[in-house]
Amino acid sequence: MFPASVDTAIGPPREAPAPRRTFQIADASRPVNPHRGVRCSTCSMQRICMPGGLSPDEYERLDALIGSTRTVRRGETLYRCGDAFQSIYAVRSGCFKTVLTHRDGNEQVTGFHLAGDTLGLDGVSTDHHGCDAIALEDSVVCVIPFDLLELLCREVKTIQHHVHRLMSSEIVRESNLMMLLGTMSAEQRVAAFLLNISTRMKARGYSPAQFVLRMTREEIGSYLGLKLETVSRMFSKLQKAGVVDAHGKEIRILDHAELESV
Repeated sequence: MFPASVDTAIGPPREAPAPRRTFQIADASRPVNPHRGVRCSTCSMQRICMPGGLSPDEYERLDALIGSTRTVRRGETLYRCGDAFQSIYAVRSGCFKTVLTHRDGNEQVTGFHLAGDTLGLDGVSTDHHGCDAIALEDSVVCVIPFDLLELLCREVKTIQHHVHRLMSSEIVRESNLMMLLGTMSAEQRVAAFLLNISTRMKARGYSPAQFVLRMTREEIGSYLGLKLETVSRMFSKLQKAGVVDAHGKEIRILDHAELESV
């Protein structure tokens, strides 16, 4: 009688079970990507785009996750509608707008994204991006491969919860935009827009009362569902009322309480 080992060798060899894939910290001996140099653990936007309470080991894992940084010049596109979804992007510096193009060629601005914001989550549902992301000024983004992020989420619950919060915030943002477009007057829309920018600037450590808008009045109008002339007229109205002082893209909020009451 043949030994059992010879008998089993007659048939096709059995495949060894695939090892469970885990997220590994990058090997320090590997060549460093020349576009890297940004670490989540030391980034000035850390408190905006990263969850709090991470351990040094978890920060090291997160640092290893960032594939590279990418510079996007003003007017250039980070990704276009229909592009394959592979990564999400954390805005390290600069500002972006997201745009939908209708079948008739008209464009609709769907959001403005400042440093610390995340771009690209629109691609999760279909594996393709659903809009264009265009830089409003020279900008830098951190590239985060989504498949590796998913692996890390399985092992670090704090990061998993943070990703869920990012996705939830996208739903809330779209709901707020629908309410803004559906229920507010032109003056209220412009006031709400300025208050939103003010709040976001404050969260990033900048002045909430004085800032520079990186987008044009026309782009603001597209986002708010208003014509360019209407946006300009609302800015003039708020200025005459002593609520804001607007000189081109430079904005100074003179009466925050009155702007809120609008």
